[in-house]
Amino acid sequence: MPGKMRYYTLFGLFGFLLTFAVASSSNLFMTSLIRGLIAFVVWFGLSYAANWMIGFMKEMSPASTDEDLIVPQDDEGKGGQLDLTTPDETDELNELLKQPPGSQTGNDDFTPLNPPKLVKTPDDKDPEELAKVVRHLTEN
Repeated sequence: MPGKMRYYTLFGLFGFLLTFAVASSSNLFMTSLIRGLIAFVVWFGLSYAANWMIGFMKEMSPASTDEDLIVPQDDEGKGGQLDLTTPDETDELNELLKQPPGSQTGNDDFTPLNPPKLVKTPDDKDPEELAKVVRHLTEN
């Protein structure tokens, strides 16, 4: 444990120095010192928690055992073959190709989009007034 405490303290000291160096450029000495001490405590705690978490994960039992890996005899053949054949649809394709394009069977619910046409409206603006507006906008 004393060896681990040394590492926790080194991580805390690293956090203190880093925070103190950054904070001292724009704060008073006492403010930088307080923030550095807070950073020391936080980094110390984080290193302790990380070490505890790693130790906890090492002690966990393995997730799978040999009993889980044994396959029951009745499920042995299932899932071993893959059927990649597709049904024969050549007759349906030939029927579609034989029909002329104009004679489609089925409901024709489709109607093409008929948007309104854009029409230019007569300008009631005076060209001199438009020039004043453009000059005003370009000045700013």
